[in-house]
Amino acid sequence: MLEGIDDIGWAGLEHAYGGAEDVPDMLRAACSPDPEGRERGFEDLASSLCHQGSVYAATVAAVPFLAELALHGPGGPLEPLWLLHGAADGHGPEYLECRRAVSEALPQLLGLARHADREVRRAVLWVIAACEDRSLPLLPLLRARWDEEEDDEVRADLLTALGLLEVTPTVREARSRKLLTEVVGPRTRRAAITDLLRTAPLPLPADLVDAAADAYGAAPDDETHHPWPDGRYRRLEERLLDDPEAALRAARRGMPLAWEITRAWRDREHEVLPLLTASVTGGDLCRIARVGAEVPGGGTAAWLVPFLVSPDPAERVVATYTAVRLRVPDALGLVLRLMEELPDETATLRTMPLSDEQVVPAAVEVFGEAAEPVAARVAACLRTEWVGVLRHFPHLAADRVDELVRLLPASAPVLGALGPAAGPRAARALLEGARRGDIPSALAHAKVTGDASAAVGLLRTALEGRSGEAVEAAGALGPGAAALLPALEPYLRRSTRESRASAATTIWRITGRTDDTAPVLARQIAASGAYHAPQLSALRTLTAMGTLPVEARPAVERIAHSPRRVVHDLFCDGSPSGDVAARAAARELLAVT
Repeated sequence: MLEGIDDIGWAGLEHAYGGAEDVPDMLRAACSPDPEGRERGFEDLASSLCHQGSVYAATVAAVPFLAELALHGPGGPLEPLWLLHGAADGHGPEYLECRRAVSEALPQLLGLARHADREVRRAVLWVIAACEDRSLPLLPLLRARWDEEEDDEVRADLLTALGLLEVTPTVREARSRKLLTEVVGPRTRRAAITDLLRTAPLPLPADLVDAAADAYGAAPDDETHHPWPDGRYRRLEERLLDDPEAALRAARRGMPLAWEITRAWRDREHEVLPLLTASVTGGDLCRIARVGAEVPGGGTAAWLVPFLVSPDPAERVVATYTAVRLRVPDALGLVLRLMEELPDETATLRTMPLSDEQVVPAAVEVFGEAAEPVAARVAACLRTEWVGVLRHFPHLAADRVDELVRLLPASAPVLGALGPAAGPRAARALLEGARRGDIPSALAHAKVTGDASAAVGLLRTALEGRSGEAVEAAGALGPGAAALLPALEPYLRRSTRESRASAATTIWRITGRTDDTAPVLARQIAASGAYHAPQLSALRTLTAMGTLPVEARPAVERIAHSPRRVVHDLFCDGSPSGDVAARAAARELLAVT
């Protein structure tokens, strides 16, 4: 094995970590009679040659040797086949060369399609499918194997590979349709339905949707990391989500699609919430809180009671937070009880995915002035974790200025909201905070005293250090930050759209200029397909300006009216989806322009 390995100029090739001169040693390790040595060799090869899906020039050169290992290696063919699949299915500048190299090695590997180990037979199919059109000459082999194969999992993979490679759609569809009328294994049936749904026109046929839900119940495999080419293959769940009515139909028949429906489509929360609460577990509460934030709410939630009285403090905190988002009767009473029974947990507990959201701020956000009893409890028992809610209740904060000063810098925004009423002691404390470099204290000092000089001095230094926080903070000063314009103007030419848009918003707040700031904000909105906080800020700023540049209008129309989500939050902390705020801002912008 590995004959000719030293004839290749490995040092002139690259893999994920640089020069590939170490690849021969990795390949030799993969040939080791010692199982642990082989394992290390294959781990190193996988990390270097197929790093997170990327392939390299060294990957191309290694393919013939990986094929040798699959045929003759002491550890068997499985791990080399996985690497060959990674090479054929990878991405990067060399992906076509990799695919060609693997397809050229395939003929010598075809005997493994009859290997005694079914996992080996499956891996060969994955490699064939990953080569896509280069594997078309192998269709007769796959058809022959279909007639011979008896294992349900291998037949399912065979059917998928045939479906992806078949050049005659009617032949492919007839094969899969016929299987639905026969007694076949559950995985083969699921593969047949997946194959049919992949190319079925929208809206998806109800009979196929029902069959898909039944097949999923019989074979609920996790396809999160499937081995098939992404450009052609569609997971069963993913395809159903292309049609919200089909996805809801399948969810009502037991498929776990309810949460994913709300992540993909707007205005489906009222249909999905009963599905989520029908068999709720503690881990579902944050999702229910997010969905509940977008429905009218206000009803009873008997299913929530066991979580509200749970002996687990974390579960009680998240359950109370969920009650707030659902606006259940006496939600504020539940918050007050939690503040009394579990003050430390209510203030500081972090439960994933409920990480930054807290019960007390959420109660004020959801109930507004009606949450004054909660704010009064905060004022009576000040904590750094709760103090921010008093910005919305300045009359409660005014009686606790001395205590608020002791909580600086956390209480700076609250003192700033009081303005001159905070008094000279607060002003002195805030000035000390500004001198120590605390930007919120500096901004609050300007509001309390009307003198922005301390804030301007601090922000000028921060801007020279390229601080994004300082750019946004300068905008909060408005015209009082005019002296910072020479330091801010260069940010309009920064490399990232987010930096330029943030600078444009700040400069407009200081000067009222729209000629050179509105176009920057418009480009920020128009250039990105995945909307998040910077785009939302740009939408709000253009709304305040009362202008909508032409280049941004198509994107704003999409954000305002798309039936699909345009903001896709990576994590769920129970707060409303960013898509809700984006749509509202886009609609407001269209209304004022």
